[in-house]
Amino acid sequence: MSRKSQRLLALMVGLGLLAAATALVLTAFSNNLVFFYTPSELRKLRVKPGTELRIGGLVELQSVKRDGLRVAFRVTDGRHDVPVTYRGVLPDLFREGQGVVVEGKFEPDGRFVAATVLAKHDARYMPRAVVAALKKSGHWRPGADMPDMTAARPLPHR
Repeated sequence: MSRKSQRLLALMVGLGLLAAATALVLTAFSNNLVFFYTPSELRKLRVKPGTELRIGGLVELQSVKRDGLRVAFRVTDGRHDVPVTYRGVLPDLFREGQGVVVEGKFEPDGRFVAATVLAKHDARYMPRAVVAALKKSGHWRPGADMPDMTAARPLPHR
């Protein structure tokens, strides 16, 4: 085999390995590209028990039940809701009607067991997917506590 053929073969093998590595990275990222799912999106997905994911929406009014460190509540997007249980200390901003993202897994009985609860950090922020879901369901109430952030731009660097 000539030197030219060897270089061509090495180049082809290198490009093949690069393509395989790129495919693996993109496959790994595809599961993590969505920051969270709304309860309505979860209905369509049919998630298997034990699958780790994030759910975003509002804490349904009058749904919070506390028993020591165990808290049960419902996350809603206005059309559907998901029962959530959490054991631990909740963020200070957690309350009914508040935007929330929970990370955890579904149990076989349909409950979502949260490992982490994230409450919205600023009264002027509402995730775009939650705003869209609330508008679609007719539950969107723009105002001081829930402004329309669909046209929000990233904050400038300081």
